[in-house]
Amino acid sequence: MQTKKSSIPESIPFWQAFWFWLKLGCISFGGPAGQIAIMHTELVEKRRWISEGRFLHALNYCMLLPGPEAQQLATYLGWLMHRTLGGVVAGLLFILPSLVLLVLLSWGYLVYGEHPWVAAIFYGIKPAVAAIVLHAAWRIGGRVMKHPLLWAIATAAFVAIFALKLPFPLIVIAAAIIGFIGSKFVPAAFSGSAHTSAQKSYGPALIDDSTPTPPHALFRWSRFSLVLCCGVVLWALPMAALTLSLGWQHQLTQMSWFFTKAALLTFGGAYAVLPYVYQGAVDKFGWLTPGQMMDGLALGETTPGPLIMVVVFVAFVGAYVAASFGPDLMLFAGVTAALLVTWFTFLSSFIFILAGGPLVESTQGKLQLTAPLTAISAAVVGVIVNLALFFAYHVLWPAGFSATFDWQAGLITVLAALALFVAKQDVMRVIVGAAIAGLLLSFWSFN
Repeated sequence: MQTKKSSIPESIPFWQAFWFWLKLGCISFGGPAGQIAIMHTELVEKRRWISEGRFLHALNYCMLLPGPEAQQLATYLGWLMHRTLGGVVAGLLFILPSLVLLVLLSWGYLVYGEHPWVAAIFYGIKPAVAAIVLHAAWRIGGRVMKHPLLWAIATAAFVAIFALKLPFPLIVIAAAIIGFIGSKFVPAAFSGSAHTSAQKSYGPALIDDSTPTPPHALFRWSRFSLVLCCGVVLWALPMAALTLSLGWQHQLTQMSWFFTKAALLTFGGAYAVLPYVYQGAVDKFGWLTPGQMMDGLALGETTPGPLIMVVVFVAFVGAYVAASFGPDLMLFAGVTAALLVTWFTFLSSFIFILAGGPLVESTQGKLQLTAPLTAISAAVVGVIVNLALFFAYHVLWPAGFSATFDWQAGLITVLAALALFVAKQDVMRVIVGAAIAGLLLSFWSFN
């Protein structure tokens, strides 16, 4: 017994946590599942900073919110351990390495993307991206689709965006309404949790199941109002500055407003908001081409941090190519756009945790809250399938259906799908394999 007790840390030093969050931001590959697994291994099993039960409670809590759940989980755990400063540090360090890396990669993509070997790499990766997006729909569907009504919602969402061309926000709102009404008449269709309460015991932890909620994590209207007001000010000041200095129609202002809205629609993770980002960045504003969007998604898959960081690529490429500040300041425009979009995309996640965390915790498990989110997740499955088909069309028939089918790209797509669905390979390995295939095909064609 003495050995077990001595393994419990007496306290969690702030700087020790700081270096852990920085390390996590640098190694958090593999999407939200991999990122959450790293946090569980380090914080629950090895360091014993938090118990299994409290970890799962925090995870379920973050799953109810829009935004990247892994980044919000890091923010929440940092907040629980070291108050507001701990939450802000944990959340920022989770995305900072990815931000820096994606800015560099985006610049390299634009400057060197026409080189034959770079083009060959992206030729191999693009077909794999279509398989990866389809696999994401399958993963989300496996977690959510537990009732025929949810399948009907997913099918209706697919028809709505594929055939009727309805905007993604309208589909989300309609799904939420169906979920709210359905919880009253067909509650069995919307019951169930994303993460079960089945828990393992790894011994006592500093923040254990029986540890009282710290004072700063208890809900108080005064604190809620203060943090919410601070969040509104932190959003309004830069938005007002952009509008007054550049004008409402300027590209950077429109990007900031667009990604503010995108941040509030990310129920279900980054893949849920990708269709909305695609509709805006490619179809509506023309910041990117379909091929560039796929390249950006590929880069997002190969860097640490949340996949929603693909917005950095979208902003950088859009502002750089458009020369938002003139032809002599293209790099400055790209970097500025990347920083602005990151700010407006993630600000709401911090506010949801720091202000609304205790409030959401108090409503945990209530069907009236979870049912709309379950319905939204079901709709997201149908929307992501549409996105996968759209990507596949642009890869396999780059010049349209009337042109020749690209059998080499089709082969890579099939092999990537087999690797994901059958061999259960992780995304990073599939991306690397597809890149190598692109290089080999390029070398073969050259010879």
